Amino acid sequence: MAKKSSIEKNNRRKRMVKNAAAKRERLKAIIADKKLPMEERFAATLKLAEMPRNSSATRIRLRCELSGRPRSNYRKNKLSRIALRELGSKGMVPGLVKSSW
Repeated sequence: MAKKSSIEKNNRRKRMVKNAAAKRERLKAIIADKKLPMEERFAATLKLAEMPRNSSATRIRLRCELSGRPRSNYRKNKLSRIALRELGSKGMVPGLVKSSW
C-alpha cells in the first residue's frame, strides 16, 4: 500500500487540473493564435507561467485504484500488475484467463 500522503497529493492534483482546465485552454488558444498581436500573446504566456504547476495535467501520476502503487500500472484496468494478478487468480476480472503451471 502506498503512503496516504502520496495518494492525497495526487488527488489534489487531479482536482486542481479539473478546476484550471478551462483557463489553461483559453490561455493556450491565445498563445497559439498567430493573428493576435505579439504583446497579447506574450502576456498570455506570462499568465500561463504564473499558474500553479500542479494544475497541469502532465503532473498527474497514474496510480493503482486498489493499492495506490505508482509503477507498473495497466491504463485500461487502472490496476497495478500485482493487483491485476491477484484479482485474476480469484477470477474477478472478466475476460482475463490466467494460467499457472
